[in-house]
Amino acid sequence: MSSTLPKVVLVGRPNVGKSTLFNRLIRSNRAITHDRPGVTRDRLEGIVRRKNMPEFGVIDTGGVTLDERAVVQEGPEGIRGFEAEILQQVHTATEEAAVLAFVVDGKDGLLPTDEYLADHLRRLNVPVLCVVNKVDGAELEDRLTAEFHSLGFPVLAVSAEHGFNLLELCDTLCSMIPDSAFVDPIEPPALRLAMLGRPNVGKSSLINALSGEKRMIVSNVAGTTRDSVDVRFSVDDHDYVFVDTAGVRRKTRITDTVEKYSANSSIKSAGKADVTLLTLDAIEGVSSQDKRLMDMLNTRKIPFVILINKSDLVPATKLKDVVKAAREMLGFCSHVPILTVSAKSGAGLEKILPLASEVHEECQVRVPTAQLNRAMQTALTSHQPPLVKGARPKFFYLTQAESEPPTFVFFVSDAERVSPTYARYLESSLRKTFQIRYAPMRVKLRSSHKKDK
Repeated sequence: MSSTLPKVVLVGRPNVGKSTLFNRLIRSNRAITHDRPGVTRDRLEGIVRRKNMPEFGVIDTGGVTLDERAVVQEGPEGIRGFEAEILQQVHTATEEAAVLAFVVDGKDGLLPTDEYLADHLRRLNVPVLCVVNKVDGAELEDRLTAEFHSLGFPVLAVSAEHGFNLLELCDTLCSMIPDSAFVDPIEPPALRLAMLGRPNVGKSSLINALSGEKRMIVSNVAGTTRDSVDVRFSVDDHDYVFVDTAGVRRKTRITDTVEKYSANSSIKSAGKADVTLLTLDAIEGVSSQDKRLMDMLNTRKIPFVILINKSDLVPATKLKDVVKAAREMLGFCSHVPILTVSAKSGAGLEKILPLASEVHEECQVRVPTAQLNRAMQTALTSHQPPLVKGARPKFFYLTQAESEPPTFVFFVSDAERVSPTYARYLESSLRKTFQIRYAPMRVKLRSSHKKDK
């Protein structure tokens, strides 16, 4: 980890979930997790990386390794050893932390060990966030966090195990890091766009028209563009990077080794881009290969816009039929926008970049948990889930697990009793409530048999 990165240090007594939280923050499983106090003894370092957020380091110092019950049994000697470990942890935090994440256990409640550690943390000139772990849903948040407010630190409830409020945690920690701790100013990155489509549909011509330069070779020979070439340009003070992907043909028609590599590279480029522009040919209409590409993008939840190029070369009635055919092939992907354009005449080109930017912005949507659960209750009231196998599933709460694309998790009594039709209704309701018109969305159903009273 770079020494210039600002660091968040995790502190807390044993078995509050620091290692699980560390793994979640760095999206890895480097820390061994176990429900026995003192499992994590070694110092662990990692980097928190999220799109549109400056990177920062996270350190798990290993925590206080002594079991509080053992300390009491050992008497004065045990207490002195316990205090020494607390002071060592605080000393480490003071030396390196831009922010302290004071992790506590919401299920255990506020214990003397927490109060002892909090008393030392108050004396430091470092911002402290009290992270109440093991809060497995919004409906438990108020009850399980109430007593921790007495410590005098800002409080945030999370569940490292289930992913509850982790986006909010990253946002909050980042916002608490002083601006001076970041060495380099964070500039908004260029919007990365991938061109995808069959050979000779006009992808290179579109690149040249949008960038204002003849950067790509244009030819009527299918497969002229073999390599994925980055083209950087600016429009109205906004930066863009186009990856002009080589055309993709059906596998049975790919016989040349170089062409096969180009096709694979094209599909991989789509996954690396912020938004993919799937280009179709208005003259040839929508092919089965176009349908396969639509399905591939949808399955991988890759944000994309359909461009029907060469719109100036077909009658209006045929163009309308091509748009209709493309919409029908999208099936349940009704959120995908379609533009009719012409690289040659310039028709519709002015809409492409603003629309791609809008799609990307929607992909980054983050909705507070309280708003999500109000939206869930509204959806359930408007249209109850149907009976499946003689029973109606009960919905407990809703949380956003990820962005890019927005991923929402419904915790229900039995996920298998929620029909695909009702799951699509829930997605449609979320889209309407939070104005997510074009971005892909994941809606997950997770069985939860916890019925807290």
